Amino acid sequence: MQKSPTPQPAAALDNRQLDLPLFAEPGSTSSSPSPSAPSATPHGQQPAVPLAPDGSKLRSLVIGSRTLHYALKRSARRSIGFAIDSTGLTITAPRWVTLADIETAITEKQRWIFTKLIEWQTRVEQRALPKVDWKDGAEVPYLGQPVRVKLGAPQGTLAFSAADSALQVPLPLQADPQQIKDRVQGWLQSEAKRVFGERLAIYAEKLGVNYRAYALSSAATRWGSCSSDGKIRLNWRLIHFPLSIIDYVVAHELAHLREMNHSPRFWQTVESIFPEFREARQTLKSHPPELLPTL
Repeated sequence: MQKSPTPQPAAALDNRQLDLPLFAEPGSTSSSPSPSAPSATPHGQQPAVPLAPDGSKLRSLVIGSRTLHYALKRSARRSIGFAIDSTGLTITAPRWVTLADIETAITEKQRWIFTKLIEWQTRVEQRALPKVDWKDGAEVPYLGQPVRVKLGAPQGTLAFSAADSALQVPLPLQADPQQIKDRVQGWLQSEAKRVFGERLAIYAEKLGVNYRAYALSSAATRWGSCSSDGKIRLNWRLIHFPLSIIDYVVAHELAHLREMNHSPRFWQTVESIFPEFREARQTLKSHPPELLPTL
């Protein structure tokens, strides 16, 4: 690693990088780790060194009895940032900061880092990923309730019966699992498009804002996003949750049209149209996109 010709002071820790991508709590400095995040291994063991998303080897740092793997990114930023996501721990640091300074910063933040990695590992172990067995009688979550897939429907289109929570799919009982999955997932996405549009209209009116457009996303780690030009994207898999959870994400993204940040004023804006946001936010903390049923 090279330093710039002119000596520079060690970079300050940028705690903003510890915030959640979307659902940061007021005053929070913790991130939302993801399934592959736990990358700390007992010292003395020789596990295969994991790879970063770009295929390069992760760096490792021995801290006490543990070995921590992390990805290092260089940028023009002025401080060291920490983030834990689906790839594990990522450090973003100025180009002129030495590796020694970076490792010192990691050591100083080790308690936060290991706590978050262990929290995520425990969460994954406690809740194994359910996998849908695509056949007649399969169940998928829809608006917080299980919906049973019933094959053999005579009509040419899918038909949902709220009375018995069943989705009639016009495929033979011996249909290929991939065919069943495609039809059901297509229905879920069309329902997401319809329901999200209805909820956006309701809450946009409540807040007195106008969004430019909205679309579905399949993001792996985000429930939604809002750009500065008024474009909103919502993760279609929110359709698995009760309507109250969908309403929270909708209110959250619309509030960004007033406040493009997660300041106290932002959360006041969310609360003004969705007072129960704290409970919904906590639910989503326990159910990130990666832990939804494997479709």
